Amino acid sequence: MSIQILQYEFLGPIPITEWGPPMEKLVYLILSRNKDKFDIIYAGDCQKTDDKSFFTNHGKFKCWLEQSGSEQSLYLAILPLFESSNEKRMNVIQKILSQYKPHCNSDDMIESKPDYVVRVSEEPDINSDKIICACCGSEMNLEKTLEKSNLYRCTGCGLSDTRLNS
Repeated sequence: MSIQILQYEFLGPIPITEWGPPMEKLVYLILSRNKDKFDIIYAGDCQKTDDKSFFTNHGKFKCWLEQSGSEQSLYLAILPLFESSNEKRMNVIQKILSQYKPHCNSDDMIESKPDYVVRVSEEPDINSDKIICACCGSEMNLEKTLEKSNLYRCTGCGLSDTRLNS
């Protein structure tokens, strides 16, 4: 049996009580079963373990129980990545965290920062004859006077703007 999460094919889900070691180089999901639906409540990775109590001794086990209601509702799905680096496994986990936002990973989520900067514009001077570019904030120069309007061009980005003659 398998379950598809994003573009990844995870093995399982199986009841967490049926899990047995060993585990090596994989990403795992802790799922909470609610009737016929599984909710991802935690995503993690494992370098290697032979410890039968790997999950019950996990620092987030209490959170998993609170989210699922009981150990019988906890399920495990694994994505074996035998030839993978830690970076590759962390990349898979970050994709899952950003898409599903598992409750028990709330401490692990990286707050994404936008790849742009919001520029604070200056308050326009109402008495000024200067026209400021809405795109880059540079001054716009009169390029052409038309019958009922004026055409302005930005000195910074080249954007044009037409204003009615008053």
